[in-house]
Amino acid sequence: MERMDIKEALQKAEPFLLVIALVAVVFTALFGLRPSTRYQGEAMTNHLIAEQISGDDPGEEDSGNFLINEEASGDGISGSGVSTEKTDISGQTEEMPEDPASFVSSNEGSLSTSSAGEILSAASDEATYYFGEADEDVVSEYAIMIDVEDRRILGEKNGKEKIYPASMTKILTLLVGAEHMSSMEDPFTITIDITDYAFINDCSIVGFEVGETVTVKDLLYGTILPSGADAAVGLAVYCAGSQEAFVEMMNDKLAELGLSRTTHFTNCVGIHNEDHYSTPYDMAVILKAAMDNPICREVLSAHTYTTSATEYHPEGITVSNWFLRRIEDKDCGGLVVAAKTGFVVESRNCAASLAQDKKGREYICVTAGSTSSWRCIYDHVAIYSRFFNE
Repeated sequence: MERMDIKEALQKAEPFLLVIALVAVVFTALFGLRPSTRYQGEAMTNHLIAEQISGDDPGEEDSGNFLINEEASGDGISGSGVSTEKTDISGQTEEMPEDPASFVSSNEGSLSTSSAGEILSAASDEATYYFGEADEDVVSEYAIMIDVEDRRILGEKNGKEKIYPASMTKILTLLVGAEHMSSMEDPFTITIDITDYAFINDCSIVGFEVGETVTVKDLLYGTILPSGADAAVGLAVYCAGSQEAFVEMMNDKLAELGLSRTTHFTNCVGIHNEDHYSTPYDMAVILKAAMDNPICREVLSAHTYTTSATEYHPEGITVSNWFLRRIEDKDCGGLVVAAKTGFVVESRNCAASLAQDKKGREYICVTAGSTSSWRCIYDHVAIYSRFFNE
């Protein structure tokens, strides 16, 4: 009789057990270890897509270990570093949020100077080319190409409309950090607040450990090459005591550059926020200001960098700027000198780069709304080629 009671009890409980199991499966799928796609960065994406297209394997180029996830092996970090970013290799084209048609940069004609050099100011003219549907080799929804020396907008596609800049934000993070640091050799100790911030927001990272003491130089390069949130927030804390105070400094710099009406940042990483926005034109101005700073120019132009040896990473962490490494063998009629990429769902793949033509003249290209990191690279190749090969 007792066995029958137990059997009957189990039969009655079976539906409830199934419900509990189903809830557990759903909870794991939603809140498990797999990072969300809210802030998918770019440290891994360039190479993952390149690997599918060209078969390139970073493991053959860089000694070190790479994080293996469900989709492919990561890039941008070797040694003991780990990247938490994933790539969108499906070619999906999520719709961008509606941008106010009236959101147009009104910064033309700003010719004031700063300690870094003359602020870029460029204007369209009758020769400006407007990319459209016929230009199938440029899929980005937003683009601008500027002749730095002549201050001319050579080509554009929604070049002064509102975008979410994603990790292109870190160009300004680098610039403000470089202008306010004391020494590149100053030590800085990574805290759990910094690593938690990167983890909670699913950011790309350099791979610094809690308690690890690195140099400011490591933070500068780590902010740009692997687009490391741990480095960017560390740089902010080093310079200003907190990310919040540092962001105020960033917005002050925007005002100095004459961009405060059309660009505003809420964090130093590029995490999406409705109040964190810019335009392709404004990002070109920011990149020009950064390239006028010798330290920033060196960092933005570096293809690889190895961080200082520490107790946690005796051989340092080797990081890469995969945009530069993947575009260097593409024929665009010139040389792409520096670049910073970005990705959030709201902006899709974006990038800002500076290139030189065969005469050494400099040009800046900024794009947003591309379908993949690799496609973003080809957009820059196509845009530079159009004007360099005329």
